[in-house]
Amino acid sequence: MLQQDKHQTIEEAKKAAIEVLLHNAVGPFQGLPRTAGWGYPEPYTRDLMISILGVAVSDNPLLLCSIRKVLEKLANNQTERGHIPSLVHDKNETGASDTTPLFLFGIGIIRNITGDAFYLTDAAQKALNWMAYQSPTGRQLIAQQPTSDWRDEQWVYGYGLYVNALYYISLRMFGLHERANLLRSEIKQFAKNSDINQEYAFEGFTLKIKPYFALWSYKHYYSDRFDLLGNSLAIISGLASSSKADEIINWVEDECDNMRRRDELSANLPPNFFPFIKPGDSDWITRNEIYNKPGDYHNGGVWPFICGFYIAALVAAKRYKLAEEKLLALTELIRTPISKSLEFGFNEWYKAQNGKPMGQDWQTWSAAMYLYAAKCVEEKSTLFFSENK
Repeated sequence: MLQQDKHQTIEEAKKAAIEVLLHNAVGPFQGLPRTAGWGYPEPYTRDLMISILGVAVSDNPLLLCSIRKVLEKLANNQTERGHIPSLVHDKNETGASDTTPLFLFGIGIIRNITGDAFYLTDAAQKALNWMAYQSPTGRQLIAQQPTSDWRDEQWVYGYGLYVNALYYISLRMFGLHERANLLRSEIKQFAKNSDINQEYAFEGFTLKIKPYFALWSYKHYYSDRFDLLGNSLAIISGLASSSKADEIINWVEDECDNMRRRDELSANLPPNFFPFIKPGDSDWITRNEIYNKPGDYHNGGVWPFICGFYIAALVAAKRYKLAEEKLLALTELIRTPISKSLEFGFNEWYKAQNGKPMGQDWQTWSAAMYLYAAKCVEEKSTLFFSENK
């Protein structure tokens, strides 16, 4: 594809992404944004907080006003102890492990782009207090219950990489560098092996025989399956050193090549999670047969919003050519809708083996993270993250 054609294709996709976000900006629940164009009318907290990155680079005042309304409604619906609900409008919908750090993340982004250093100060302090009490050992690592983060069909036990990376980013955004440094040192501890007596006292996420961070770790147990979102956040935030970031990216690209040769992957983009959990594996559960088959959903589906974070991670690692290649691959993927009336689907997730769209079209975070990824490639910078490393 000629350079001019590439640029035109990306510009068309960016315009389509803005159209999606404007369409979804007002939904049926108290005028709050929709999570998807038609399938998800509810305002899901995590989706909308992640979408704030796309809103922030859109320079669209209507979208900015909409996302501020979300944050302010969340502050009003915050629990007494500081926890943030999973649905923006429903204070009783609690139990998620990632909504509170995402709320802090969202406040940090708004403070960055508006210059208002005191935006939602009381709510932010309550959220920080809540997070400080989420460690069962009184250290910095945050624990969670299975299926309590964005993966409602994936079992993450104890300390999850994704939630802890989010928490680390939030601490940096709020200038709490001492807490952030302690958390980073704990994340970089080795994951323990239950069969070996080891000399270090506490568990972490570093794997001895893999270049990436563990999916989860708790006491003498961990998972060494690959979490694309958690590891992308680790690269973007600087939790991964530049050399480790390169090792992670090289491993991802090599493994994806191998998966394509085995017909496990069709797109030139990585799945959210791999190797897939398959029947007979120790972490396979019977419910997966219906809701989470290999290459589907959280068990290896290709999620555009996560691919947006991966592209940003490539930019953070100064892999600019590869980032542009993946952005073009993502542009091609989001053209594939379920509804044939749409030119751009911005679907929720795609089946790894054949690239078929399987979720809801016009997903808010799919469109928003496309905008953010495109801006990172254009600017050769991970906006809102670089200054907080």
